[in-house]
Amino acid sequence: MNKHDEKVNAELKDLYQEVILDHNKKPRNFLKPIGTNCSAEGFNPLCGDKVNVYAVLDGDLVKDIGFQGSGCAISKSSNSIMTMMVKGKRRAEVDDLFEKFHGMITGKPHAPVPPELGKLAVFSGVCEFPSRVKCAILGWHTLRAALAGKGDMVSTEQEDHSLEEGKLKETFEKEGPDGHHCAH
Repeated sequence: MNKHDEKVNAELKDLYQEVILDHNKKPRNFLKPIGTNCSAEGFNPLCGDKVNVYAVLDGDLVKDIGFQGSGCAISKSSNSIMTMMVKGKRRAEVDDLFEKFHGMITGKPHAPVPPELGKLAVFSGVCEFPSRVKCAILGWHTLRAALAGKGDMVSTEQEDHSLEEGKLKETFEKEGPDGHHCAH
């Protein structure tokens, strides 16, 4: 890597850190939306992160979304940006974002970031810190549980839960797009 690339990488890391700190201090959608008809709780026992994700579904459209909870800066900012990114999206789009986000934070450092991830790109460096991956992904697993109508607590330490990659998509294909797992 030449000096110019090193400078650009350092500037990007600084920018990413600023975005993460901003969303930690002033999280977006930090609320339970009126009309919530799907929700789930998540917990990361290794870090102590706790999150409740609330969604207002209209068929398979995430009409509104919010979260409440406490946790580290990575967890809180990931939840904040996640809610911004999935509001107004269909379940299949949410699942696609999850897959791309999961791939980015568990992939190789400095790998290209899919443009669809938008502001979620700030978490691209998380892959260099495996212990922080669970902080960044907790809200996403909790969102998937909410959309699937799961009543169980989501934990980053669950061995065999139904939220593994691809399982949610299979559930939606079997159950149909009307979201009957959620209370309407």
